[in-house]
Amino acid sequence: MNLEEETGKMKWRNLIIGAGIGIAAVYLFKNKLASSYLSSEKVLQIVKKEFKKKGPIDGSWIYTVPEEYTVGETTHKIYRTGVTRTVENQLEQYEALVEAETGTLLEINRIAQ
Repeated sequence: MNLEEETGKMKWRNLIIGAGIGIAAVYLFKNKLASSYLSSEKVLQIVKKEFKKKGPIDGSWIYTVPEEYTVGETTHKIYRTGVTRTVENQLEQYEALVEAETGTLLEINRIAQ
């Protein structure tokens, strides 16, 4: 084998190694971004826990895909959730907006009585 053939093999090997490292970096970066948000299940647990402090709840729901929500000049990624409860034989429904990274309740709105 001459020097040119060895150099050509080294270039291919370096190219394959570089591509492998690049693919691994993209995979790790993608997983890091995906894990920066709390799971929708965890967020729903937080909301239910807060509502249960004021009495039992009948049902709950959550949109599992975070969405953008702007308050003043600040944009948050939020989960939109809801809780249903019965108070004095009246059905009450609430919508809660929860910050996706921290689980902080940003807003609670009564949507039906």
